[in-house]
Amino acid sequence: MKDVRVLVCDPIDDVGVKMLREAGYNVDLKTEITAPDLVKAAGAYDALVVRSRTKVTKEVLQAGKPKLKIVARSGVGLDNVDTETAKALGIQVVNSAEAPSNAVAELVLGYMLSLSRNIAKGDASMKRGEWAKNKLTGFELSGKTMGIVGFGRIGFLVGKKTKALGMRVLCYDVMIDKMMNFVNEAGAESVPLDKLLAESDFVTVHVPLLPQTKHMFNAATIAKMKRGAYVINAARGGIIEEKALIDALKSGHLAGAALDVYEEEPTKNMELVKMENVVCTPHIGAESKEAQLGNSTIVAEKLIKALG
Repeated sequence: MKDVRVLVCDPIDDVGVKMLREAGYNVDLKTEITAPDLVKAAGAYDALVVRSRTKVTKEVLQAGKPKLKIVARSGVGLDNVDTETAKALGIQVVNSAEAPSNAVAELVLGYMLSLSRNIAKGDASMKRGEWAKNKLTGFELSGKTMGIVGFGRIGFLVGKKTKALGMRVLCYDVMIDKMMNFVNEAGAESVPLDKLLAESDFVTVHVPLLPQTKHMFNAATIAKMKRGAYVINAARGGIIEEKALIDALKSGHLAGAALDVYEEEPTKNMELVKMENVVCTPHIGAESKEAQLGNSTIVAEKLIKALG
């Protein structure tokens, strides 16, 4: 057996664990490991596998040297990994961004249908023993405008799917020049951000959480959105400033919102969660069987390739 040790800090599909063990690695599953215990343990492993729960901080990375060679994030985004410190220490960081893309895109469609046809409200009223048919008139998505901020894998899939529903699709990305094949294939229009905000009935956000995107949607940004529009965030919570969102929902400037992610998770912002015009879920964007299997196998493949 190879003298390679892998610590799995969060639950991943068993198939990926099996792949790592069949490659000859010693794999330890400590899926509820605490931050202090991870600092203590990191130096004994060649690789760490995490999801969003575990934070791979500077302290963890420094404790991992010289043995720690790679950190694998099962899923999209690397905001829970100190990538700058990892780079400085020569520790490779990988993720499985490919795997959950379709799951997140389909969740966005679910939000749009729930918001436009009052599905969540209708379900809640039925469970209260009400028959509120006349109070739940909605609207159709066909003919409406979808604005997609961030046109990578997920944004592209959202564009294709909403175009198929008969929607006009606008997109904005700071690197749009490199994504024109995506834009053309999705039948989308590349436009400046202000135009997208002003003309879209729905705006969905698919950018990473970086210093330059934190609170990208604040009071000033939201004020530029079309009155009566809806905003969807299944990317990262810090991209939308929650106070500004609450104010816009209360004033009626925004008709509603759908959120899978929050500035703090688990969220304690019950004012936002309990608003009638908000549909919310507990960060389930990648929680499909297919996405979880893909996350696990892709991470395993990347670790095996990196570690040999």
